[in-house]
Amino acid sequence: MSNTGFNMDKYLQEYSSEKAVRMYTKETAGFGIGYLLEHDYGKIYQEVVDEYQFRNKNRKDMRILEFGCGGGMNLIHLILMLERQGINVQSAFGTDFSEKLIDAAKFEAKKYLSEDQQRKVTFCVAKNESLTLDLASQLNVDRNDLLESFDLILGVNTSRYCHRLNKEMEYAKNIEDLLMKGGVGIIIDMNNRFPFFRSRMGLRSSKKSTGEYYLPSLEEYARPFMKRGFEILKMKNFCWIPHSAGPYLTKFCRVMVPILNVLAPGYAMRSLVIVRRYN
Repeated sequence: MSNTGFNMDKYLQEYSSEKAVRMYTKETAGFGIGYLLEHDYGKIYQEVVDEYQFRNKNRKDMRILEFGCGGGMNLIHLILMLERQGINVQSAFGTDFSEKLIDAAKFEAKKYLSEDQQRKVTFCVAKNESLTLDLASQLNVDRNDLLESFDLILGVNTSRYCHRLNKEMEYAKNIEDLLMKGGVGIIIDMNNRFPFFRSRMGLRSSKKSTGEYYLPSLEEYARPFMKRGFEILKMKNFCWIPHSAGPYLTKFCRVMVPILNVLAPGYAMRSLVIVRRYN
């Protein structure tokens, strides 16, 4: 895949705008994403926690990392969800390449988390493809101190940028380095087969787009992890509700989900890849 036409400065400017802050923080992000965090996305997180024994009393408290965290709403939701269920979060880190969004995430944490929860959460500026080194630099620790230190690593709507930069192997290597043995990674991103994305971006199904408009296939999202030797636990397309949907569109989409899942499961809005680092 070529990254011809991809302009990182353009994306940094876009994700450092006030519009980006509104899109990726709780009060202004839209009804749809709030619903997904409680349901579609929340169900995935719940299944991973339950199935891979994070409830086991012999395990240490959970250490979580979200890369490409934006304004922090996904990570904050996950922390609150886990602790409501009696699963203690020892520490949680959110990273993003936009300093503006990291500042917004810090503000969101103060707004929605208790003082005790706030002490567990750290937001840092870091790029996905150089995650370990950037995180170590921001935390002022040795890189080796971070290796194999996270139980769960997740990224939502951010992996595609690594593919556009031809840096997908670098970001997969960083996730491998940071995950403990047996740790789990959750990747959620746009499905290149969903027709709306193609029409909005002027893409055609008969041509492979490149550069700033490129959307990987489900297989391409998984491939870097396969090459790194991860166990692929799940690969599927899912989710028919836009992040920006209002209450009425969300309700309509919910009604249509069972039908769409039967008629066109491969054309859902999102791609999901769940991986586990081998012991």
